[in-house]
Amino acid sequence: MAVNTEAIGKTYPATVYAVGREKVREYAHAVGETDPLYLDVDAARAAGYADVVAPPMFAVVYAGRAITPALFDPEVGINFANMLHAGQEFAWGPPVVAGDEITTTTEVKDISERGGMGFYEFETVSRNDRGETVCTGTWRQIVRGVSST
Repeated sequence: MAVNTEAIGKTYPATVYAVGREKVREYAHAVGETDPLYLDVDAARAAGYADVVAPPMFAVVYAGRAITPALFDPEVGINFANMLHAGQEFAWGPPVVAGDEITTTTEVKDISERGGMGFYEFETVSRNDRGETVCTGTWRQIVRGVSST
């Protein structure tokens, strides 16, 4: 199977995620965070936030659902049996807090083939309901066993 570079530049409908206080707390507990800003409304408000603050990597919660359609898009053509997660990078803006609504868009940034492997790069851009970019994510996948034929 050859890679399909025609999907480069393709965008997907935005997803909206309403950040809930308990979801932030659950995530913080799950990853071992102990900062009171993530767990205690009073501490967060004393620090100037409207509600509990989401840990930075909470981005995988709201952006993860936005990238899923791209990963499963037949036009992109990822063979999941041979896929390896190659990494992700995030650039954060203002903190996300409970009560925010985060809108995330996804774009196929690059698809290439080298050495019989397909390289896929996606970008998510997440904005809060005030229009501020809270996170830009770069997601990379490698698929073994592709050919340029």
